[in-house]
Amino acid sequence: MSSLQKAKGFTKSRTGTYVSMAATAFGAIGVAKQAKKARLEQDTLRLIDAAVSAAAIVTGLAILYRELKRLGDDDVLLG
Repeated sequence: MSSLQKAKGFTKSRTGTYVSMAATAFGAIGVAKQAKKARLEQDTLRLIDAAVSAAAIVTGLAILYRELKRLGDDDVLLG
């Protein structure tokens, strides 16, 4: 099995999905900093950008959560 095939398989695994969720959630830190700076500077356009980015993060996490459910994860926290 080539490295590329292994990498493609990893992204569809539970571990890969958890890593993707962590990376997506980590992006929330940058968005929070951006929103805080925009509020301090009263920059409406940057605040809108931060809100749209936050919505994208929430949507991304929801999609990854759904993927975990499809993988049949037995984790107690996921129900």
